[in-house]
Amino acid sequence: MTNEILRQLHERKSVRVYDPDRPVTVEEKRQLLEAALAAPTAGCMCLYTILDITDQEIKDRLAVLCDHQPFIATAPVVLVFLADWQRWYDSFVAAGVDAPRTPAEGDLFLAASDAVIAAQNVVMAAQSMNLGSCYIGDVLENGEQIAELLNIPSYAMPVAMLCIGAPTQQQKLRKKPVRFPLEALVHENGYHRAGPEALATMHSARADSEKNGFPEAVLAMERRKWSSTFMAEMNRSVAAWMNRWVKGEVQG
Repeated sequence: MTNEILRQLHERKSVRVYDPDRPVTVEEKRQLLEAALAAPTAGCMCLYTILDITDQEIKDRLAVLCDHQPFIATAPVVLVFLADWQRWYDSFVAAGVDAPRTPAEGDLFLAASDAVIAAQNVVMAAQSMNLGSCYIGDVLENGEQIAELLNIPSYAMPVAMLCIGAPTQQQKLRKKPVRFPLEALVHENGYHRAGPEALATMHSARADSEKNGFPEAVLAMERRKWSSTFMAEMNRSVAAWMNRWVKGEVQG
């Protein structure tokens, strides 16, 4: 593949083990964060805040709260991306707006888009610097405890977390998981719902063997993800985050 950006997009994979002999420098971290700020943003409002977690005790606690994933505590760089309307709400008040409306669900989703777009810029910047990254969706769990741990105000909510570091040789050689075929994910001019036969073909297309084809892979995913206790907690936690967002509870 001759296009360097396309090559790196296709080669990028999640990295969960980091080389202790290859730290991320201060300048490299700054370049990663500056890449986030270069991302597209709704109305040029930058509806996100990035929490740069440098305290080891906080990393250790996040490793527990985010579905007990010890590698989080070992990552040289841990970034939490917040959907953030608190900054603008406070700005409206400071500018003299009399009783500005409180952020609602649509505002949350718009800010969440801003945050994950910025996060993906960081992911690809890291890839270009020979650094590995891993998204942590479990930052949505245990909302009450994470809000207290990270001092997150009412009109902000974590939507993604990134662990970043230099990959070990084993991680470099690890095979990237196979994605679904293009035809399964790209629909022309509207959504086309797949029937049982098409779904079986879709899942079988990325199977390494009969054991992880259809329906085995789907049943395993249902047990491991859909019906898991951590997904139940994530859904409970997101409902609590949104309830907190809608209620406000802003001080001052």
